[in-house]
Amino acid sequence: MKQTHKGLRELYASDPLEADRLLFGRQSDPLTRRGFLSGMGTMTAILGAEVVFSRFMPAGMIPAALAEEETAFSIPGKHPGLIVLNDRPVNAETPAYLLDDPVTPADRLFVRNNGIPPVDIDLDNWTLEIDGESVEKPVSFSLAELKHNFKHYTYQLTLECGGNGRSEFDPPARGNQWTTGAVGCPRWTGVRLADVLKAVGVKDHAVYIGYYGADTHISGNPDKRPISRGVPIGKAMEDETLIAWQINGQDLPLMNGYPLRLVVGGWPASTSGKWLRRISVRNKVHDGPKMGGYSYRVPCKPVVPGAEVAEEDMCIIESMPVKSLVTYPRSGVLHQKAEPLTVRGHAWAGDLAVATVDVSIDFGQTWRAARLEKPANRLAWQRFEAQLKFPQTGYYEVWARATDDSGRSQPMVVPGWNPKGYLNNACHRVAVKVV
Repeated sequence: MKQTHKGLRELYASDPLEADRLLFGRQSDPLTRRGFLSGMGTMTAILGAEVVFSRFMPAGMIPAALAEEETAFSIPGKHPGLIVLNDRPVNAETPAYLLDDPVTPADRLFVRNNGIPPVDIDLDNWTLEIDGESVEKPVSFSLAELKHNFKHYTYQLTLECGGNGRSEFDPPARGNQWTTGAVGCPRWTGVRLADVLKAVGVKDHAVYIGYYGADTHISGNPDKRPISRGVPIGKAMEDETLIAWQINGQDLPLMNGYPLRLVVGGWPASTSGKWLRRISVRNKVHDGPKMGGYSYRVPCKPVVPGAEVAEEDMCIIESMPVKSLVTYPRSGVLHQKAEPLTVRGHAWAGDLAVATVDVSIDFGQTWRAARLEKPANRLAWQRFEAQLKFPQTGYYEVWARATDDSGRSQPMVVPGWNPKGYLNNACHRVAVKVV
């Protein structure tokens, strides 16, 4: 009889409670969602330490120490530690511990492509066209004209894929199975989109902008575009929305949009078009590829997991939800009990600011405040740090929970299900073995 082998993520995605039973012999109470102590002996053996606060550990949740899976693959110009999820088109995320820098290095910024990047780039003949129903007349700018005619600005802006965290949804959602690393916050340099649009002349009935890039469709069909999304005119005219050509003072990496891209901080990164060649100012919601159907949309009202949702009941994702990421220590670290443990990371909240970050070592039973820094500018992530002490040796999970300035906090578990697995902002957690 043929045996079927499944990985941890696949087991927990298909039936988390059955995964508990198969791996640890742990029976779970479906009402309280807390594992009984019967399976803790097996789990302790696998983890190599007693699970302190095990009575609070949610059932059907893969231990953080076992959750990380890495794939070896090399992307030119990118850190070798990036985890490649797909090679056609190339998509790769950054492990949390490689995102510890206050400003994300260019080689550690995640890669999210819908098509094939351009190969032959002629900077002397690269132009950006501004057109659409809501401009006075179409205008074309060369790269040199953009840089010469408009004031330059540099902002640190958070970009996060709308599907970041998709791997945790149950039932599983189709698409790249991002864990936590499709996010970054480098410094971007360019000109304000608002300044360019004002110079061209925007009509009063402008509703949306849509971008077009130089990437080609994965099929190779020149008549098909891989993606063309956009944002409402109000977001386009914000000071921080840039047409950028630099990241951290250097040319953009090819995989991140060289030589020119949009940067729309706080909204899904799919609105920040790469290899930028054209911006259309529309008198209606932009209708390019990946704007309709289920792409970058969630149910307008909560639905039962796995439910069929009509297209007309889906709403476009705008500002991203509050979220945090523990970047130090690396999950699975060994820590001496006698010493306090420094925990740090970043928090962000779409168009809003983060008000507080709290951390827990007992699966969310109690929380303590972390020190939270102010953002470098609007729409930049905020660094947090806490000093933790542990009551005894054993296995712990450090959880982080951010709250935005409107009072909304991260959920402890995966939030409302949606067909495409967007907007997972559940608390991040890392494993610590105290010895």
